[in-house]
Amino acid sequence: MVVDALLGTGFEGEPRDPVAAAIAALNAQPARVVACDVPSGVDASTGEVAGEAVRASVTATFHGSKVGLHVEPGKSHAGAVEVIGIGVPRGAPVPGRAGLISERVLDLYPRRVRGGSKFTSGVVVVAGGSAGLTGAPSGPPSSAQRSGAGYVQVAVPASIQQVVELRLLEQMTWGLPEVDGAHAPEGLEELRELTGRAGALVLGPGLGRSAGAVEFARLAARAVEVPLLVDADGLNAHAGRLELFRDRAGPTVLTPHSAELGRLLELDTAHVERHRLACARLAAGRSGAVVLLKGDDTIVAAPDGPVAVSPGATPALATAGTGDVLSGLIGTLLAKGLGPFDAAALGALGHALAGRAAAERLGADHVMAGDVIDALPAGLTLR
Repeated sequence: MVVDALLGTGFEGEPRDPVAAAIAALNAQPARVVACDVPSGVDASTGEVAGEAVRASVTATFHGSKVGLHVEPGKSHAGAVEVIGIGVPRGAPVPGRAGLISERVLDLYPRRVRGGSKFTSGVVVVAGGSAGLTGAPSGPPSSAQRSGAGYVQVAVPASIQQVVELRLLEQMTWGLPEVDGAHAPEGLEELRELTGRAGALVLGPGLGRSAGAVEFARLAARAVEVPLLVDADGLNAHAGRLELFRDRAGPTVLTPHSAELGRLLELDTAHVERHRLACARLAAGRSGAVVLLKGDDTIVAAPDGPVAVSPGATPALATAGTGDVLSGLIGTLLAKGLGPFDAAALGALGHALAGRAAAERLGADHVMAGDVIDALPAGLTLR
């Protein structure tokens, strides 16, 4: 075994020789490496890796964990993270700008009450879909209802309404005006009427990228006043136009993966992957919205600075459709009255736990999105 204690938590930037050469030698040898506090070369505050960085089997970090051990690419360098007490008394001041999402967040879940109704349990509207993309708008409604929403309405282009209707049994569908199988701006007034009694709108799954759909998404995001979650093509419609979300009257949650965030910020995907925490914070600041950057290290960033990081640790969610499951889940939490930061943090952890529960039930990681939907109740109550 080799113990790495070359650089500490105050390090940032790119290691220089002779330390860089020592790190390269550590990575080239076969013995297991235990890093002290943080793998040398990893920025403990951000997880960024600018040059050579130790790839540890285990990181023994002192007193409390560090954000950079849980955000990529630092997360992949840290291996298993073990927190070692060094005598710092409990209750000592700690930085409060960022931290891991704890299972305590599950206590925020608003449970149904006796005497309630489908309307008091949370009403969610999902707007999306286009010709050839009927599966995407079908996932969030099922996820929303399995997450506890009492009533879900799905607004799709009129020509695909029957297809979506056949997929969904417990949700209501509405056909809106369209152009060539895609949403059109003329559907905005009907969407506003649908959201009049709703608690939240999920905008974007399967929307497509036609000119009419892009304009519909931009108009809807600004015109609808209920809490809003934007995903998929709803995000792509705002590429390079994050500031448009500042015109909204209601709370907003954006849920991009790294490529979508790159389009929003007009940056290469590779740049986002190297600077995930910084890019999530930048997008939150520009948009005035809570930004949830998806990944095993899902990052939830608020416009005013606080950041929550999901502990992740399940490859089960690496499959098509699980992002739609997350959209429906967070949409329900918004409709039930949670604030956008709490809804995003609870949704991120509940989603990860549901993925883990689905994999355990099947005895394998290769689950489908529908398996995750079925496991949402377990993910939201796993304490």
